Amino acid sequence: MLNPSGKQIYLACGHTDMRKSINGLSAIVVNGFQLDPFDKAIFVFCNRNRDRLKILEWGGDGFWLYLKRLERGRFKWPSTVEDEKTMMLTNEELAHLLGSPGLEQKLKRKQISEKIII
Repeated sequence: MLNPSGKQIYLACGHTDMRKSINGLSAIVVNGFQLDPFDKAIFVFCNRNRDRLKILEWGGDGFWLYLKRLERGRFKWPSTVEDEKTMMLTNEELAHLLGSPGLEQKLKRKQISEKIII
């Protein structure tokens, strides 16, 4: 289970190709952020539609890869700034992001008609 206490939390600004798995995301951490994926840190990535995110974490003997897919709504996500490819989050900000209170809800209500068969 994800335990961010005592760890640095890095959020990748902009969007990331969600087809990438552990090796691809680790390469982004090394080449894009100039950070070590084996550090005591958590790296958070989001897709272009902002409805999926992945979290990469080194667990001491292997990597953890977490995925969250929203059925409705979008994550509020910072766009890439020229100099800023990553930003740091606090534990509370990560909890807020994962807990979904910062979602832009797309409410689509469907009318469901039921047929009653007697």
